[in-house]
Amino acid sequence: MANRIQNKLMEDKKLLSIYFTAGYPHLNDTVNIIKDLEQAGVDFIEIGLPFSDPLADGPTIQESSTQALKNGMTTEVLFEQLKDIRKSVSIPLILMGYFNPMLQYGIEKFCQKCSEIGIDGLIIPDLPVDVYHEQYQAIFEAHGLTNIFLITPQTSEERIRYIDSISNGFIYMVSSASTTGSQSGFGEEQQAYFKRIADMNLNNPQIIGFGINNKETFQTATQFAKGAIIGSAFIKHVTDKGTQNISEFVNKIID
Repeated sequence: MANRIQNKLMEDKKLLSIYFTAGYPHLNDTVNIIKDLEQAGVDFIEIGLPFSDPLADGPTIQESSTQALKNGMTTEVLFEQLKDIRKSVSIPLILMGYFNPMLQYGIEKFCQKCSEIGIDGLIIPDLPVDVYHEQYQAIFEAHGLTNIFLITPQTSEERIRYIDSISNGFIYMVSSASTTGSQSGFGEEQQAYFKRIADMNLNNPQIIGFGINNKETFQTATQFAKGAIIGSAFIKHVTDKGTQNISEFVNKIID
C-alpha cells in the first residue's frame, strides 16, 4: 500500500518541501506552522527535532535549534503537540533529527509513536545506511515509516545505487558539501552533479536540499529533480516576520 509520501511523489508536479525547527520561534508554534504551510500549498513538511550538536546545519538552523531547546522542546513535547495533527493536516509529514535522541527514546517506541501520530517518514543524517539496513529497516517498515537518505556530490555511484536499492520514498540530494543556508545560486559544478544523478535513472525520485532560497533556485533544482527543500530561508522568514506571513513566503516560490 502506497503511503502519503509515495502518493505525493506520483503527482504530476514539482514538489516543494519546507523544513522548520519544531518549537521555534516559540514552543507552541509547531502545529500552526504546519497548518499554515499546508494551506499555502506546500507538498511536504520536514519537522526538525532540535538537537544540541547539529553537524550538517548552518548557523540559521543551529540558532533555531538552540532557541527551540531553550523554549523547552523535546521529543516527548513534540509528540504531544502532534498527537491530533492528522485531524487537520493531510500532506506528508517527515521528522528530521539526529539518531541519538531517537536511541534514547527507544527506536521501537519512537517508530510506534510516529506511526500512531501519522508521521510518514524520517530523515536521520547521522544514521549510516548499512547500520539502518542491518539493524533498523525491519522496525521502520513494520511501522509504515519511510526512511530517507542523503547523498552529496562526494557520494560514490556504488553507494548511491545501494541507497536507492533500500529506499522506498525519495532520495535527499544535498546540493553541495557545505552546511545548510550557506550559498546562493547553483554553479556549473552543482548543475553537472544534478544532471549526473538524474542520468543514473534511479528507482526513487530525488529531492534537492541545501542552497534553495527563492523561486530561481527552486526552479533550477527542479529542472533535474522531482522537488526541492527549503529550510534556512524559511526559518529566516519566520525569524524576521513572525509566523503570520507564511503564505507570503510560499507564494514567492511557487506562484
